[in-house]
Amino acid sequence: MMETRRPMEFFGENTFSIKTMRNYLSDTAYKSLLSTICHGCALDPSIADEVADAMKTWAMERGATHYTHQFQPLTGTTAEKHEAFLEPDREGSALAQFSGRELTQGEPDASSFPSGGLRATFEARGYTAWDPTSPAFLRKEGDRAILCIPTVFCGYNGEALDHKAPLLRSIDTLANQMTRLGKLFGIDGASKASNSLGAEQEYFLIDRSFYEQRLDLMQTGRTLFGRVPAKHQQMEDHYFGAVKPRILAFMQDLDDELWKLGIPAKTRHNEVAPAQFEIAAVYESLNLAVDHNMMVMQTLREVAERHDLVCLLHEKPFAGVNGSGKHNNWSVNGADGKNWLRPGDNAEDNAKFLTMICALMKAVDDNAALLRSTVASANNDHRLGANEAPPAILSIYLGDQLSKVLMELDLDKPGSKKHDGVIKLGATTLPTLPRDATDRNRTSPFAFTGNKFEFRAVGSSMNCAPPNMVLNTITAAAVDEICTKLEAAVAAGKSFYPALQELLREIVHAHKRILFNGDNYTNDWREEAERRGLPNLTKTPAALEVLSKPETEALFAKYGVLTPAELHSRAHVYAEAYEETVNIESKCMAYMCQTMVLPAALAYARELADTAASLKAAGLCAATASGLAGEVAALADALAKAAKALPAAEGAAERIALMGEARDAADALEGLIPSDRWPVPTYAEMLFLL
Repeated sequence: MMETRRPMEFFGENTFSIKTMRNYLSDTAYKSLLSTICHGCALDPSIADEVADAMKTWAMERGATHYTHQFQPLTGTTAEKHEAFLEPDREGSALAQFSGRELTQGEPDASSFPSGGLRATFEARGYTAWDPTSPAFLRKEGDRAILCIPTVFCGYNGEALDHKAPLLRSIDTLANQMTRLGKLFGIDGASKASNSLGAEQEYFLIDRSFYEQRLDLMQTGRTLFGRVPAKHQQMEDHYFGAVKPRILAFMQDLDDELWKLGIPAKTRHNEVAPAQFEIAAVYESLNLAVDHNMMVMQTLREVAERHDLVCLLHEKPFAGVNGSGKHNNWSVNGADGKNWLRPGDNAEDNAKFLTMICALMKAVDDNAALLRSTVASANNDHRLGANEAPPAILSIYLGDQLSKVLMELDLDKPGSKKHDGVIKLGATTLPTLPRDATDRNRTSPFAFTGNKFEFRAVGSSMNCAPPNMVLNTITAAAVDEICTKLEAAVAAGKSFYPALQELLREIVHAHKRILFNGDNYTNDWREEAERRGLPNLTKTPAALEVLSKPETEALFAKYGVLTPAELHSRAHVYAEAYEETVNIESKCMAYMCQTMVLPAALAYARELADTAASLKAAGLCAATASGLAGEVAALADALAKAAKALPAAEGAAERIALMGEARDAADALEGLIPSDRWPVPTYAEMLFLL
């Protein structure tokens, strides 16, 4: 049911927020925990018991009977094991207990999660550790609830088995380098450097009855065959169109549930493809935003079920129309508490801004293949480079005005304001950049949009942690190099701003090849990117190769984000996930072809042949029926041949090729067989009957 209270009255009521803590903790415990959450101070273990008791009291008042350490294993989803607060006493009764140790540390079985060789099957012990910077929350079902505690997940020897631990390490790494850079600008650091994220989540909704008739959707998340209807998104009438009543009811229910969890859902609208939608939240600290996005995906599925809908988060559930992404809007804040990706109103702020722009140019250009690897999956391979998804070539869009400023800096030419013939950083001669100095380039994989960079290549079903972990790390490496050179220059007696200007000019000159403001979809750009030497890793296996390179290992090891063993484990897990995804899809397709599509095709071919024979016997023209029977039979043979070869295919590439052949035949058959004989719901039904 839709919430009747005003959102301001129930926002965050299912979250053990800072405001809630104040009512359940002593002043000492509250201030100590607040310093950990807001300032990154080490957690004081002496307050753990008090915090645990406060959480338990708050949760049980709201119907909680169990708690769980929720973590993010390398499956890309969340995991949880529920433990009851109930503890039997010796008198036949029971008590409600939850200790500080139970809050701070859990022990799920680590043997059955993907580890890429970090753990053997017989090495079952793993640990979860409380992440106090992400608030505990309640998952409610009727009058009952579960207290969910965000945690990291590690093996017996501390090796990271999840996505959160490396993300937190990368956040600290970038913060350290940003603080160091701030000191060069004369900033002592009243605030802790940090970064923020705003994740836009795209998704499809279809009626549950259709979903339950599509084995491919249930098994793989996407339609393995399906003929694109005559009308789909060509008229561009669904994008931002009026939301249908059934979908609006779903969206209102979804917002209520997210707001209760303290997730600042802000924007909702129809997306480009029919039955496709988007939800976006207000920017938050990076770690919290990642956790919240995982909760958004789970809540999408749960609320859809209440409305007899199914939420599809696959990157390409329907061929021929837009796929779904997760636009990753990333920004970085310095120790002065300001967003250093926001153009300033004064020379110093603009100098900081251009320093960060140049750092990101260097970071993305030096590590384009690594950043591409973070969005590599079998699912996303179907999406990248088509229907408003960016291509696999990593480039940066800055817009004409900002690009002009950088080119003038590179060439040492006058800017829009002249002084001594050069743009001077730290002086009033630097052009004032308006907040919206750029247009929006929807084809660019990494676009500056005014005060942030939008990494558009992240897939809709993906955990945002890996791409942001890499983005933090490569940015930290670039800032580190900038700081090292500036510190040496200043130590040698050079003034800071002239040294900075010279260094930024060098960076622009060395890395301007990564800048591209045009249409990333064109063949001309692909050819130009090749001339520039930019990698074009269109398939996941090629994109994952960078994870095995020595320079990648050295990068993560230097900044303590991933050990060599942890990096190698991820390379193995991602490669295995790719192979298994393709394998599952091929088996599912072979089964559906053999048991659903082929029987329908053969039955119709036989019916047509009988019709042709009857017409011929009656002395009537049988050419149409006979020709159609032959066409259906030929397509059925092609389908049978591909489907039969699928189980014996070796490797993902061969399976994908055979699946393409089978799909071509099946989709052609769908255009010939009467709709009442076709064995599964069609695209026209699934995309338009909502």
